[in-house]
Amino acid sequence: MIDVFPILAATDPQAAAESVGLAEKFGIHVGHIVMQLISFAILAFVLYRFAFKPVFATLDERNAKIADGLKYAEDMKQQLADAQEEKKRVLQEASVEAKKLIEEARQAAESRIEKASQEAIQQAEGILTKAEQQIELDRQKMLSDARSEIARLVVATTSKVLSRDLSSDERNRFLESASSDLASSQN
Repeated sequence: MIDVFPILAATDPQAAAESVGLAEKFGIHVGHIVMQLISFAILAFVLYRFAFKPVFATLDERNAKIADGLKYAEDMKQQLADAQEEKKRVLQEASVEAKKLIEEARQAAESRIEKASQEAIQQAEGILTKAEQQIELDRQKMLSDARSEIARLVVATTSKVLSRDLSSDERNRFLESASSDLASSQN
């Protein structure tokens, strides 16, 4: 409307005066309107510059943070899925390795058991051989002792039968003869 009045005033001074008069009849003052428009423009500029612009910047910053947070959440979700896959793979590898170790331990235990049983058999055979040798030695000793005793008894019996005392040479001869007879009869 402000532009209309000067245009009208420039073309027709009578019409311009009537239109200005008409606006003043309704209580519209052009100077006040222009001042209010200037005040509104200054207020709008100040509000935009110091209120709306920081609020919009804060909203943009928040939107960016939210977008970053959502992206980070997606990245974490992917990393979690990757970590779970890695965990599953590691557990499978560990399971395979554990089975392998158990099998190796079982084989080692069987090998040791076999070796220990073979050693025990060898030791038993050694003990048996030693026992047989000891038995043979004891038998030989017992036979020797028995021969000596039998020879002594033969000499004692012979001396009683003959009712006389034998000389030591005769006794030794009888002992050797009895021992040799016993030895030849045993073999």
